[in-house]
Parts: sequence; structure tokens; C-alpha cells
Amino acid sequence: MLDFNPDTLNLETLGQEMYRLIEELYPICRSITGDGFRETLRRVQRIVPLAMHEVPTGTQVFDWTVPKEWNIRDAYVKDATGKRIIDFRRSNLHVVNYSVPVKQRMPLAELKKHVFTLPDHPEWIPYRTSYYEESWGFCCSHRQLLALTDGEYDVCIDSSLEPGYLTYGEWYLPGESHDEVLISCHACHPSLCNDNLSGLSVATFLARHLASASHRLSYRFLFIPGTIGSIVWLSRNDSNVARIKHGVVLSCLGDSGGYTYKKSRRGAAEIDRAFAHVLDHAGEAHHIMEFSPYGYDERQYCSPGFDLPVGCFMRSPHGQFPEYHTSADNLSFVHPDHLAHSLQMCLSVLRILENNFVYVNQNPKCEPQLGRRGLYPSVGGHRDPGLFRLAMLWVLNLSDGRHALLDIAERAHIPFGVILDAARLLHTNGLLAVQDIPIA
Repeated sequence: MLDFNPDTLNLETLGQEMYRLIEELYPICRSITGDGFRETLRRVQRIVPLAMHEVPTGTQVFDWTVPKEWNIRDAYVKDATGKRIIDFRRSNLHVVNYSVPVKQRMPLAELKKHVFTLPDHPEWIPYRTSYYEESWGFCCSHRQLLALTDGEYDVCIDSSLEPGYLTYGEWYLPGESHDEVLISCHACHPSLCNDNLSGLSVATFLARHLASASHRLSYRFLFIPGTIGSIVWLSRNDSNVARIKHGVVLSCLGDSGGYTYKKSRRGAAEIDRAFAHVLDHAGEAHHIMEFSPYGYDERQYCSPGFDLPVGCFMRSPHGQFPEYHTSADNLSFVHPDHLAHSLQMCLSVLRILENNFVYVNQNPKCEPQLGRRGLYPSVGGHRDPGLFRLAMLWVLNLSDGRHALLDIAERAHIPFGVILDAARLLHTNGLLAVQDIPIA
């Protein structure tokens, strides 16, 4: 059982640590393959002992094929004076991710065919990719584009797109049970903080905390390139995915928006209910989204051939904040406090999954006399003795071998932690017995 109490976290210290990891990783030019992705995983390995897996280009993974490996050294657009007016060294977003090599001189009209901007946000640089179609391009602010004058421009993208490998990171933390919780995050975006690095940071420090806590369930952490990474992992682990009883994809967890949880395809899986319960009692604005086959890697885990109970936890949902996939998703857009509270919410959910047992009332005919057992006085130190006493009555009434603790918490509208404390106290006093396993 996960006895680590999320309420005891030092959120200020934890948030600063999580933010520092984002600061360290922010300058790296990542993509779905390549050295930037590997370097990111190597830095995560200082905190979590990830295993790094390499899958060769051309490997068939269901209906997909592992692409060529992409790496980039430099890129620029120079004007007639030799000045770099678009410079990869200033921002790795300036290059369309996965651009093929190019070294040409061309007029402005031709150059503009390969330049992407955001007219509605003229100071921001967009993030664009071309993973599965060989092409090239640059991104810049719309203000930069408007300032270009007619003339010839030297264009250079010093990149390589060659047979190589797709890399992903994995860490398995065994528990008392072989039943697994899957924690997945994508780590393939370049200098973007909320959509990419915030989920990576929460996953990394969640793993670190679980490593020091007792736990019944086993945990599998995946640090993957988006879409193709989950497809690769599922194809290589097709025969083992039945062990995954709960799962969540983590992303966009560092901004100031309210929490959002997107349900799994099943809609009422235990992890769906656990997230809904925690968020309902968190005292903050939140939104529960129904499943849709659009989004992050949950759509692969929830594809009909697998139908795993995997949801997605975010603050502001992807695509629904203006800074999404732009240079404005920078270090000032995420905050240590928001990162730490997001991790705290995750731990609260895991505490439910670890402790969602079914109890059986050992004195089911009428209520037991709690006073003669000293149970009423013993709850005097609880923050809300009246609520705790009510929790005990709910637990006694619904502990019939058919209701798990989350069922009771939902019906009673009482936080799971209070229900759990009540169940443990009643069990200690011989009024409850635990069934061997939680019900499905």
C-alpha cells in the first residue's frame, strides 16, 4: 500500500527542483529521433535509472514504420550582407523539425514559400514539423518576415536524415503485485516548456518519489517520442500489456490553467474515477473530458485492439491555450508551484489505486457499539471529527464484500483519504476484514 501521504510534500522545494530540470532541458533541440532525444534521456537518468532502447529505422510497428533518424547542427537565413536574419542558434524553433538538408541562394519570393509565421501573434515563433514528408522550412516571427526586403538570401539547413534509430526511455519499478500502472510522457518537442517538458518533469519526480515509498502495484514509466513512440512500445510489448491495470499520459502540467482530465476509452475505469474524485475534492477549478481519439498517446493505448485504461492529465488542454506550439511556451509560462501541485494530484490518485480494497464488516447486523471500543474518543484529534465519525459509519455500512473504498467515498461524498483512515481504524479494532484482492 502506498503510505506516502501527498499532503506531506515540501511543495516549494519540489517545485524548484522540477523547474530546474525544465530549465536544463529547455535549450536542447529534440525530435522524435536523434541525439537531442538521447541527451534528454541521459539527463533524466541522473534522477531515474531509465533503460534506453534503440529501435532501427525501417522496423515495422503495426501499420507504421520507424522513420529515419534526424539530427541538426546549424541552420540560418542570411541576407546580402551576410547577417543571419533567421538563426537556429538563437531558437531551435526557427527550423521546421525534421527538415532535410538544404544550401541554396534564392529570392525572397521563393524563400517565403518555406517560412511559417503567426500573423495573430506577430512576436511569436511557431513550432512546425515534417516528420513523415521530406521537406524543409523555417519559422520566424511575423514581424521578422514583414521586415524582409526584396533580394537574394542564402539558406542553409545543416541537418542529416539517415538510417539510424528511434530511442525511448523506460523504467520499471516492481511492487508486491505484477499489476502495473503505466505513466507515459512525450519527450520529443524542442524548446517548449508546458507541452513537453512539464509532463516529463512531473513523470521524473513522480518516479523518484515512488522509488522511496512502499507500494503494492508495479509502475512502468515511459519517456517516448509522441505517437510513434507509443506505437513502437506497444508493438514490442503486445503480449505483456494485459498487466497494465491503470495508466495516465502526462502533459501540459506547468501552466496556471485549471486541471483537466481526459477519460480513457472505457470511460469509467478505476483511474478515471480516481482522477475525478481527487479533482472534485481538490478545491480548484477543473474539467473532466470524455474520451476522443484525438490528443496525445492515450489514443494509441486506448486503440480498440488494446483498450487499456489510460487517461490523460493536463492543466490547460493541448491546443486550447494561445501559447501552444509557439515560442511563448517558454520558461516564463510554467511555474514551480503549478508543477509541484500537479505532482501532488498524481500522488493522490496513486494513493487511491494502491489502497482501493474491499472490506467485509465483521459485525454486519446493526451498527457495532463504537463507544465501548473507544473509537469515538479516539477520533478527537482528527481535523473534522464529525466527518470522520460519518466516514466510519459509511465504511461499516457499505463494507459488504461488494464495495471498494472508492465506491464508498464516491457515494458518501467524502474524500478518499478520510474513508481510508476510517477503514484502517475499524480494521485495527477487528470490525473489518480485508478481501484478498480489490474488485475489478
